[in-house]
Amino acid sequence: MTVRALSLPTLLVCAALAASAGPARAQPPSAADENAGVPASSDERVIRAGDTRLHVIVENAPSRLRADELQRWLAECASAALTAFGRFPLHDAQVRIRLVPRRGRDSSPVPWGQTVREDGVSVLLYVREDAGMAELRGDWTAVHELSHLFHPYLGDDGRWLAEGLASYYQNVLRARAGLLDADEAWRRLDGGFQRGRRVGPGARMDQVGWSRGSTMRIYWAGAAFWLDADVQLRREHGTDLDRVLGRYSQCCLDSGSRLEPQEFIAALDRAGGRGVFARLYRRYAAMTEFPSQDAPYRALGISESDKDTLRFSDDDADAVRLRRAIMGARPADTAPAKSE
Repeated sequence: MTVRALSLPTLLVCAALAASAGPARAQPPSAADENAGVPASSDERVIRAGDTRLHVIVENAPSRLRADELQRWLAECASAALTAFGRFPLHDAQVRIRLVPRRGRDSSPVPWGQTVREDGVSVLLYVREDAGMAELRGDWTAVHELSHLFHPYLGDDGRWLAEGLASYYQNVLRARAGLLDADEAWRRLDGGFQRGRRVGPGARMDQVGWSRGSTMRIYWAGAAFWLDADVQLRREHGTDLDRVLGRYSQCCLDSGSRLEPQEFIAALDRAGGRGVFARLYRRYAAMTEFPSQDAPYRALGISESDKDTLRFSDDDADAVRLRRAIMGARPADTAPAKSE
């Protein structure tokens, strides 16, 4: 979730993933082992990738050992994000992690996450206080929120683009970082499409905003837009969504960026999109039904059985290469990030 300003006094946060030995590594504190149980208070470290920095603050860890664990986990999440184009999209951004008690029946390791755009950009992650590393690495939320750093603030009319990009990348980046099997990542993406389709028709996508009951359609019709764009860029123009977003981040993105959706789309086409984004935007923005995945799925060699399970064709070499290019495991395309 991305918002212009923080409106909830206490957020239940989100975080997730990236369980591979990637380039973003949190450096353990220099305190002796016998001090591991001492309350950590606020623990801040900086993860660097080239000339970009991610400031990671664990606000209320009960011990240095727990703070170190959460820093390692977030560094893994950051490594997943780096598989897009090898650097963080903003020169400086902040991640704040706050531990919260389990609430009722909600057992989510990261019950809530939010990206706040005021006085810089902050990702807020609220983590269940007893969540273990295995649970955190299996959760998608942190990578989703870090993916919001790839775009400017787009307002209510562009919420479907913002949440769609983060929903697409939460699966793609985790698969690349080795946190998900690639086929499972495709299944989870398709599962999102199915949830969005079950919502039924509604307002045009560029008018749906925060409409009650439309959340799944907003997130997953938006994700369908970015999948469609990524597939078309790769097949027709020899480029991809990662490269376009990377160029856009270098020329045009900063912590105060705020654009109308059409302005963002035009900027992506100038950054190498070659008109793909504008063509798709005109079609998707006017949709009142959930978009079909038939065309991108044909190109990817993906089909659905009668039981709503995916099948992956190995008969078409181009389709296999395309699937691997999007979801295939890879190291972050950068020198190892440095933490300080």
